[in-house]
Amino acid sequence: MLNDLKIFGGSANPGLVQEICQALNVPQGQLEIKKFPDTEIFAKINENVRGAEVFVIQPTSPPVNEHLVELLIIIDALRRASAHTITAVLPYYGYARQDRKDQPRVAISSKLIANLITTAGADRVVTVDLHAGQIQGFFDIPVDNLFADKILTDYWAGLNLEDIMVVSPDIGSVKRARSIARRLNAPLAIVDKRRPRQSEAEVMNIIGDVQGKNLIIADDMVDTAGTLCEAIKALKTAGAKEIYAGCSHAVLSGPAISRLMESPVKELVVTNTIALDESKRCSKIKVLSIAELLAEAINRIYRYTSVSSLFV
Repeated sequence: MLNDLKIFGGSANPGLVQEICQALNVPQGQLEIKKFPDTEIFAKINENVRGAEVFVIQPTSPPVNEHLVELLIIIDALRRASAHTITAVLPYYGYARQDRKDQPRVAISSKLIANLITTAGADRVVTVDLHAGQIQGFFDIPVDNLFADKILTDYWAGLNLEDIMVVSPDIGSVKRARSIARRLNAPLAIVDKRRPRQSEAEVMNIIGDVQGKNLIIADDMVDTAGTLCEAIKALKTAGAKEIYAGCSHAVLSGPAISRLMESPVKELVVTNTIALDESKRCSKIKVLSIAELLAEAINRIYRYTSVSSLFV
């Protein structure tokens, strides 16, 4: 016999929470969140969750630290209210790029965040397109890493583009780009670059003939859009026709929007793992919903059926 299914959402992405609840036909849990004058966060569960299977939806998107602490406090409140299980659903996992000690005397922040979420009381984590797959191993609880590739590729397939080629913006994204290329039955190209300093990318070479091709650049996230726009510039110089780009996580920090508007990219397709405010919306950005995928994963976890079979 299954316990009650309850869905709670933090303040990071209320629109996505509402979509997931509608897809599952489950009312959103009653949760009170407020901030004291000194910026401390207060959370109170305003309904009985004793013995319930609870899912907390909260991407740790900017402001990352605020949304992270809010998540931890909600989980702690649920644990103290005797929820049977607590699953933290992080459509976007902040600090994912700090996943290794690549310099002397630096923290492995991704591991620290994993420890915090586990210590707060989470029994399981669900996330989407982790920047580094090994982050799953940072947790001592089960982690389901979902993939948005099908959502993006179905959209691109519907454009009926001719002479398409999928481009990996760097060596680290080749596996993802290859998967998308296989789905679209398209060849693959790679942008080989080196990074002279943090947050700067210098394009060195393009592996593959992009002359006269309609290109699709696939990545897991776009932050300041510096790497993406440098790649677009190099691909255009190499003779590409139209250039489309896509990612799961639209972080879009700092000059990202102005860079995209000034670049020759035709369109950037993103999912709504991160809520985009009006300042980050523009004519070149298309947002696709990931709510159905997350809802199906939540339903399968709740019913103890396979999540991995979603991606077979």
